[in-house]
Amino acid sequence: MPSLADKKHGEAVVKRVSRKHDEEAHGSAWKVAFADFCLALMCLFLVLWVMAARNAEQLADITRTATGELLEEGAGRRPEAVGGPRGSLIERMPIPDHGDDPKGKLRSTGDGKLGREVPLSKTRFETASDMQELAEVVKRLSAETGLAGNLLTEVTQQGLRVMLHDTDQRGMFARGSALPSEPFRALLRKMGPLFARIENQMLILGHTDAMPYAEVGPSAYSNWTLSNERAMRARLNLLAGGMRQDSVLQVVGMADRAPLDPSNPRAAVNRRIELLILSSEQARSLSATFGMPAAVAPLIDGVNVGLPRAAAREGADARSLLDGAAR
Repeated sequence: MPSLADKKHGEAVVKRVSRKHDEEAHGSAWKVAFADFCLALMCLFLVLWVMAARNAEQLADITRTATGELLEEGAGRRPEAVGGPRGSLIERMPIPDHGDDPKGKLRSTGDGKLGREVPLSKTRFETASDMQELAEVVKRLSAETGLAGNLLTEVTQQGLRVMLHDTDQRGMFARGSALPSEPFRALLRKMGPLFARIENQMLILGHTDAMPYAEVGPSAYSNWTLSNERAMRARLNLLAGGMRQDSVLQVVGMADRAPLDPSNPRAAVNRRIELLILSSEQARSLSATFGMPAAVAPLIDGVNVGLPRAAAREGADARSLLDGAAR
């Protein structure tokens, strides 16, 4: 009969090893990974929300601009990049070809329809009465597009000055950008057939108010840049309406240097596009001023002066005038 000691010696002892510390280590790792994943997901949702809010704001700006209403903003607003790729402010649209319509009787009005021939008594306007007749036609076109209150005309020695300006209720462009309002775009395209039928050349000038931008410096966006972009956009819409490319002699950005209301440099009327329809004499004079001199005439001993083409055609008369001035 086995003894008690033998029984204890023959029993199998099973010892369970605890893995508590290993389980705790693995449990902490997955919790940290899950927290990182949740944080990254939250950041993604935040970025998507910000992008959606910005797109909604831009859409609201464009919608309000289409009705010609002014957009309220604080001083120093950054320009909004609205347009083609990389924020280009120039529309990618073809310039209409008028090869089948050489006399300019039918022009595109910008809405896909052919506009009526604008009634004119002549194709070249030289005198003050001629310019006044042209001003009446421009007034009629502005009234048809609902912009009669945004138009000023003035007959000057240079020709007809057409000023398309902002008011407190309606703007020609979105504030701080070169995006034109829909009524202003329609007016410019209605003017295209008119200027296609006349032989006078014009200057296109862009003006802004004195509201500054936040960034300053030589390369910062400024009212100089804005006024140039607006003048170029006006030219583009006139061309899209049917105006010939050689109708424009010069495109100029004036920034805030020539306000219509000097007592209030930030007034709405100072923000405008001007079309200066030149007489033939003024167009020749301006072209000769910036063109290559056609001849060189002696002014005094050792000093020569370049004559513009117009003066060079006069020949001896111009030289006599210079000789008299030298004496």
